[in-house]
Amino acid sequence: MKNFIAIGNNLTVPLDDIAMGEGVIAGNGYLVGALFGVAAASVEYVAGAECVLNLTGVYDLPKQPSQAWTVGAKVYWDATNDRATTTATGNTLIGVATLKTGGTAGETIGRVRLNGGAV
Repeated sequence: MKNFIAIGNNLTVPLDDIAMGEGVIAGNGYLVGALFGVAAASVEYVAGAECVLNLTGVYDLPKQPSQAWTVGAKVYWDATNDRATTTATGNTLIGVATLKTGGTAGETIGRVRLNGGAV
């Protein structure tokens, strides 16, 4: 097929579109418009630098404390606090929870299967 470009599990994007003049850290989540991805590698900022974001896969991400998750719950990205949440209002859909978590203040990591883009 002549028009096929890539499978789309990851995407290379300019750092200026991700971190606004800053570098990125491997394993951290980044929201670029309606795309959410996890940085595949740390990249220091220099003019013209690019970063690979993994758009699919299962990741442990920082989550809103005191929020219980059930398997299959929709998960959103809270760009203000750089964390995952099940609160839809004002946040961007990034995937679904793949591991149940409790609702204590100490539970700050949630396992998410990324959906490849906001729906």
